Amino acid sequence: MLRRICVAAAAAGVLLGVTVPAHAADSDRPARTVAWAAAYGTASAGGERWTEPGGTGFSTDLVVLGKLSNTGEGCYSLWTRFTFDLAPGLVRKQAEVCGPGTVDVDLRQRYQLTTTGSLTVCRGTENAEDCAPWQSITSWPISRY
Repeated sequence: MLRRICVAAAAAGVLLGVTVPAHAADSDRPARTVAWAAAYGTASAGGERWTEPGGTGFSTDLVVLGKLSNTGEGCYSLWTRFTFDLAPGLVRKQAEVCGPGTVDVDLRQRYQLTTTGSLTVCRGTENAEDCAPWQSITSWPISRY
């Protein structure tokens, strides 16, 4: 019975699929992180990602930190999309920069083994139509010991 409750609670958290700022300090980062990167036009984005225990005790969070930079004119934005147990979630804008400059990318997403996620950099800030190819942020390298 307790196991069913735990599984139900974890499934409910996945269905919510809420993305919130990560705000992890450098000292809070785990020793093992995975780099991510995307670029389009005069903009580029990159940083690190990892998983860590979630706030409920039964969940895991995907943490994605980095920067979105633009060296030219115009606006660019960074977007994410997640799929939970084959159910696609909404495409969400995570950061935007207009003109030359750099902004932080800082998000935390509830994560399960059946969660897939990706990100892209797009020209403009209104939608994810004129974009670089989507890059996975939920594929993990094989560890060798």
